[in-house]
Amino acid sequence: QVQLVESGGGLVQAGGSLRLSCAASGISFNIRAMAWYRQPPGKQRELVATISKGGGTYYAGFVKGRFIISRDNAKNTVYLGMNSLKPEDTAVYYCKAEPVVGGLGYWGQGTQVTVSS
Repeated sequence: QVQLVESGGGLVQAGGSLRLSCAASGISFNIRAMAWYRQPPGKQRELVATISKGGGTYYAGFVKGRFIISRDNAKNTVYLGMNSLKPEDTAVYYCKAEPVVGGLGYWGQGTQVTVSS
């Protein structure tokens, strides 16, 4: 059974920091790219950052320089460090295990991040 369990969300003041974690089980973590998405209130889900199986990273323009995605293959965990948070970063943040060729991607249940002004 595949499980992606996010943690680390919460309420933080603007300018603050949070670190999200996503622990994966039931998948071959080290061969998959991993990603963080977010869904702000009333908006569509959007890509935040990705990290390849080799550690290469991509960031959406609206988080570049503020967020850092990383992974620990020994712990089957991907992280999202978020700094200089803004109220517009308020969203439910989702972890995703990207599909390998011919396979499926998997989503976590999401964790709420609320940034107060």
